[in-house]
Amino acid sequence: MSQGRGSAVVAAAAAVLCLMVVTAEAATYTVGGAGGWTFNSVSWPKGKRFRAGDILVFNYSPQAHNVVSVNKAGYDSCKAQGGARVFSSGKDQIKLVKGQNFFICSLPGHCGSGMKIAVTAA
Repeated sequence: MSQGRGSAVVAAAAAVLCLMVVTAEAATYTVGGAGGWTFNSVSWPKGKRFRAGDILVFNYSPQAHNVVSVNKAGYDSCKAQGGARVFSSGKDQIKLVKGQNFFICSLPGHCGSGMKIAVTAA
């Protein structure tokens, strides 16, 4: 009987340890801070540490801007490639994937005026 009780104690202790493990919650970042997604946003990610699963919130006027998820070539050229995902709600929430994440505003001249960000998520 003591062997069964000992196993139950070990199982209970293991369950408590599992409950004590803290799962890291995703962080939420507002791109551009209080100013939102606007021109000269390119330096906004500097000094921040991002993780896969973190949420970027893009706040902007949907009549004036958009957000396009692009690859590195699209980021460098300021051109959305075929199949690029376009967001246009003005309050877009985008979950980061592990590795590089690139976003631009595809309206003429906006990306070239710094309305683009590159974020690397661990």
